Amino acid sequence: MIVRKFLRAAATVAVRCFLRLPGSGRFVERLVTASMDRMVTATHKGQTMKFVGANHLCHYRAESFSTKEPDTLEWIETIPEGSVLWDVGANVGLYSIYAAKQRKCRVYAFEPSVFNLEVLARNIFANNLQDFVTIVPVALTDELGVNLFQMTSTNWGGALSTFGKEVDQNGQEITPIFEYRTVGVSMSDAVSRLGIPCPNFIKIDVDGIEHFVLKGGHDVLKEVDSVLVEINDDFDEQAVISAKHLENAGLRLHRKRHMVGAQHNQWWIRSSQKAEN
Repeated sequence: MIVRKFLRAAATVAVRCFLRLPGSGRFVERLVTASMDRMVTATHKGQTMKFVGANHLCHYRAESFSTKEPDTLEWIETIPEGSVLWDVGANVGLYSIYAAKQRKCRVYAFEPSVFNLEVLARNIFANNLQDFVTIVPVALTDELGVNLFQMTSTNWGGALSTFGKEVDQNGQEITPIFEYRTVGVSMSDAVSRLGIPCPNFIKIDVDGIEHFVLKGGHDVLKEVDSVLVEINDDFDEQAVISAKHLENAGLRLHRKRHMVGAQHNQWWIRSSQKAEN
């Protein structure tokens, strides 16, 4: 432990000394640019996609595209072509891009992280999907307002953040390492105030505040055909309230698939709708 602390301190001092050298800023700038230009190719169901491999996390997300969340891919593959999809918590846009390429969806990618937004934009451009995917750089929550966006990672492709509620994906108090104030809107606000088309399909993965997102969109939920939402069964408040909002909107749980721990992807459909098992 002592050796590790010494090595970390020595590395910090070395980096600080390097950054004081003439020309070091240009070197770092070139290094970052090279990272953003590094691309990883993923192919799934005949669709080849290009993603920025800016760091190990972005590279992992691209490399594990077909295996990390197969249920999400399967859900996307049931969407009728040309549908409007909201990808809430889009991260760097892997599923937004797949939906746009595979199903010709008009995708609205909600992502408030300043660290993920550049990678998201570059991924959209790399796949020539500017006409299909729209970035919405605000947080979705239960009401319109300004609040803290709290992050546990500042890495490109990082997740496990929260907006305005100070809880993590397990319902515990979040321990942020970085935060800033930004704007949050409800789903209803996104339609009525921002003019975003009402979705036919919604994917929600916002690491703990899914029930607040659903709370802010009863009129929107009444119009959707299906919702894919990540729920923690051990987070009672999230699980119970989310189910109530979805059921009140006329949706029923079609199935749920285990992810990790008590996390599940829940696939909800309109009560009168049939879906493949």
